[in-house]
Formats: sequence, C-alpha cells, structure tokens
Amino acid sequence: MNRSVGFYLDQALKTSGDQAQTCQMPRLEDHCWSCSCASSAETKHSSGANWLASKAEEMMSIITSVLSNAYGSLHDVRTANLIRRGLVLFTVGASLALVLNLLQIQRNVTLFPEEVMTTLFSSAWWIPPCCGTGAAVVGLLYPCLDSHLGEPHKFKREWASVMRCIAVFVGINHASVKLNIDNTVQLSLTLAALSLGLWWTFDRSRSGLGLGITTAFLATVFTQLLVYNGVYQYTSPDFLYVRSWLPCIFFSGGVTVGNIGRQLAMGGVEKPHMD
Repeated sequence: MNRSVGFYLDQALKTSGDQAQTCQMPRLEDHCWSCSCASSAETKHSSGANWLASKAEEMMSIITSVLSNAYGSLHDVRTANLIRRGLVLFTVGASLALVLNLLQIQRNVTLFPEEVMTTLFSSAWWIPPCCGTGAAVVGLLYPCLDSHLGEPHKFKREWASVMRCIAVFVGINHASVKLNIDNTVQLSLTLAALSLGLWWTFDRSRSGLGLGITTAFLATVFTQLLVYNGVYQYTSPDFLYVRSWLPCIFFSGGVTVGNIGRQLAMGGVEKPHMD
C-alpha cells in the first residue's frame, strides 16, 4: 500500500515538473522575441534619425552657399555703385571748379603765378582734381550721414530740383565776383544769406546744414594754407589771406554736391514733393 502511494506521488511530482518546465519555455521564447523586436525598432529609429540629420546638414550647407553667393553679389553691386557715384561726383566737381575758377581769374579775384597760366585753360592744373576729389567725398558722405542719423532726405527728390540747386550755386559764385559792393562785410552777409537760402530751398536737413558748415570750415582752412605757402593769392584779402565770403561759397557748394550725391544714391527715381 505504501509502495503504491509512493509510486503515485513520484508520478505526480514528475508530471508537475514537466508541466512547470513546459510552462516556462514559452515565457523565455516570448522574452527573447520581445527583445529582438525592440532592438529592431531601435535600429530603425536610429537610422531614420541619421537620415534626417544628414538631410538637415545638406540643406544647411545649400542655404549657407546661397546666402554667401547672394552676399558676394550684393557686395559687388554696392561696390560698383559706389565707384560709379564717386566718378560722377568727381566729374561734376572738377567741371564746376574749372568754370568757376576761370570766372574768378577773369575778374582778378585770384592771382596765380605766371608759369601756371599756360596750363589747362589758363588755370592751375591741380584745382579741378582737388575740387573733384572733395566733391566725391562730400557727395558720398551725405547719404551715409542721412542713414546714420535716421534722417532720410525727403524734400524735393527729383533731378529738376538738383539742377536748379546747381544753377543757384553758380549764381552765388557769379555774384561774389560781379557785385560791386565796397563794404566787404555787407558783401559777405549778402552771400551768407544767399547760401542759407539755397540750403533752406533745396535741403532743410540737419545733416545737410552740419556737413555744409564742416565742409566750409575745412575747405577755407585748406585754402588759407595754400595761400600762406604762396601757391596762389587773393586780391584784397580781408580774412586771413583770403576773402571773407569764401566760406559761403564752400558752404553752398557742399550743399549742392550733397544733393547730387543723395540723388545718385536714390538711383535717380523721382519722388513726389514732401514740402
């Protein structure tokens, strides 16, 4: 009896052990299957991220290349435009200086040594290049100063106004040698009023007024140095080797050249009046 009971117990234990082993095997297989799926998904996710990173890097390189090419082209265009404007201003300044200097020589306002009177149009050869260079510098500075001060030039933006300004400037120069006023103070005040009237009519900007005064001061000092060193001289000097109305001429010339430079910087596009 006891043997039979032990036999049945042994059989029951073996059966339960086999069942337990059988039940554990699928769990191990399931565990292994789940691990392989997770590894595959992680691999696919990593490859997708690498592809996106490579595409993003490629797009960034393309954008950088396009921006660099655009900047280079824009820089070249600005440089060419700056050179073109400088050449135009140099030509205008040299031409005006040649004509106005001849007028002063004919009226015996300025006297040059005899050896220079046989050069270009009976005038000093160095006057047109010097005045042309000054006109180019002043004409290029006016738009830059307007942009820096945040004060765009909005008053009468068209070439007709610029041409009238040039005509008034030539008229002021003509008046400086044609007016028969014995009192030099009265003549200087008259030309100063005309110069301020030119600024008020064709400019009316703080930058134009400030740069015009600076131009008049520096040009007058430079002229005084030339006269002091005997390069040429003025008849009847009354203001440190020069004439007292000379700063007025330089002031009106600076405003005129500044308006030309502003119009060139705009590209010559006509704008309505903003009186």
